Amino acid sequence: MSNILSSDLIDQFNKDGAVLIQGKFDRKWIETLREGISKDIENPSPRFERHTKDDDAPGYYEDFWSWDLYDEFKDFLYNSPMAQMGSELLDANQINLVMDNWFLREAGSKSGAPFHHDISYFDFDGSMCVLWLPLEPVNKEEGIAWIKGSHLWDKLFIRTRFQEGHPNDGSAGIINGKTYDITPDIFQNKNDYEFLQWDLELGDCVFFDIRTMHGSLSQSIPKNDSHRYTLRMAKEGSKIEYRGNWAQAERAIFETNGYQNGDDLSGKMFPTLYQRDSL
Repeated sequence: MSNILSSDLIDQFNKDGAVLIQGKFDRKWIETLREGISKDIENPSPRFERHTKDDDAPGYYEDFWSWDLYDEFKDFLYNSPMAQMGSELLDANQINLVMDNWFLREAGSKSGAPFHHDISYFDFDGSMCVLWLPLEPVNKEEGIAWIKGSHLWDKLFIRTRFQEGHPNDGSAGIINGKTYDITPDIFQNKNDYEFLQWDLELGDCVFFDIRTMHGSLSQSIPKNDSHRYTLRMAKEGSKIEYRGNWAQAERAIFETNGYQNGDDLSGKMFPTLYQRDSL
């Protein structure tokens, strides 16, 4: 099977920690995911959450680990080009799903994504990438900003919640043998960082390293509903690694499914999505 991505895009991903990939998802996939989100909202998983406190205000919603509940999500995982692209970016012989989730930000919502990196949020470790796929065209001021090169900082940050006010899930210190810092105040120190931001047309996406810092740099309020679909994927050799107490809720889900600290990210919850032809 021929490669989807150029060597220049792969080099940029490795160097910068995030890369814009244009036009790889046709309208069929966009419509498929929008339909899946609509069904999920009507019959959400137990993990569904509204991050906006005021019930009367436009909301900011999320659900995750719902890929096996709706055929639309499952179709995308197994039949779209995203897993092969993940394999090329990570130089992986095998790509396994780590976690799927989607976000819906209603028109007028003042809620947004805090700056964070995904590696600290869950009990996972290894070589992993994240797909960020908007389901409408995106102006860069209304999208996500990635801090260039932050995947190479070799730092871990305490999880920051998506709820309003973005509280931290703990204090800086050594947790399970690793040092965690509080995420720096990006907004008050914008000149200290180089940001990656792009305008995206329908079918464009961003892939980024799971260690890359990212969040909403602009305080703009959307005039229309915005839908985002994201996936975390792992290269072979990635494992479960227990982190702080903040990950207990997610940990309980995979422990219920028979997983423990040190297990490979494979099997029922973390299915293989792609293998190179040579295997």
